[in-house]
Amino acid sequence: MKLSVPGRTAAAAAIAVAGLLTTTAISTAAPAPKAAAAPDISVAAVKAHLADLQSVADANGGNRAHGSAGYKASVDQLKGKLDAAGFNTSVQEFTAGGETGYNLIADWPGGDEGQVVMAGAHLDSVSEGPGINDNGSGSAAVLETALTVAREKYKPTKHLRFAWWGAEEIGVVGSSHYVDSLPGADRSKISGYLNFDMISSPNAGYFVYDDDPAIEKTFKDYYAGLDLTTEPDDEGDGRSDHAPFQQAGVPVGGLFTGAETTKSAEQAQKWGGTAGEPFDKCYHSSCDGGSNIDEKALDRNSDAIAYAVWGLSS
Repeated sequence: MKLSVPGRTAAAAAIAVAGLLTTTAISTAAPAPKAAAAPDISVAAVKAHLADLQSVADANGGNRAHGSAGYKASVDQLKGKLDAAGFNTSVQEFTAGGETGYNLIADWPGGDEGQVVMAGAHLDSVSEGPGINDNGSGSAAVLETALTVAREKYKPTKHLRFAWWGAEEIGVVGSSHYVDSLPGADRSKISGYLNFDMISSPNAGYFVYDDDPAIEKTFKDYYAGLDLTTEPDDEGDGRSDHAPFQQAGVPVGGLFTGAETTKSAEQAQKWGGTAGEPFDKCYHSSCDGGSNIDEKALDRNSDAIAYAVWGLSS
């Protein structure tokens, strides 16, 4: 509103006083809180979890498949680590193929339970092998991210939930059971589900799910900071545990380093590795053991998980 000429002198004095009060208020106000920066995830710790999963397979017929003693031992092993770190854990049972399966859910106390950020990975292998890349890699990286949350005493704005799914290899059964068993109101509280299935393929690619734009941008921003160009995940689209969440209307995202598809010359040029060979030549076979990983990809993707978990829950 424009002032009249006679009122300008009085108004100037009032404005000067108001400006002084405003400046004083701004100078004494507490600064706006900043979102916590994601910590570095120790790749050595992630590899130690992979070694534990390999030991479980070695002690149980060479695999950790649905319905096997090796799978149940994997669940028990992770649950023990999470319980010791202060998570509220639960084991959800279901039946598939005449065998009992298990989902492991771990909630970090605190945060707004009306806004839940979930990160998950399938814990089962195929019966042919120990499943260290598929999907010990995702399971171990999610586990170490969760344990880092506990060590850092992180206090997110949103509620954090981590999950390890059973029977993915026979049709994403465990994650489908979880989503189907959730009341509609609880599904609507999940602001994002992040999925990590095969994140250390030995001839690694860097693929980002192109489903939810905000989650996709979070991962792409992380990789841009490494000056690393990603591609949309076409090979794994709809083939893993994000699919039931997506079908239920939950925003989803995730990472993938490739399975049986062959790496192109262009991909080898920008990511390294060998053109003309599969991203993982041991996919679904007995040689998917402790040596079937790319440590650099495992390190980068583990840090990317933490970057997204911290960024999306702040």
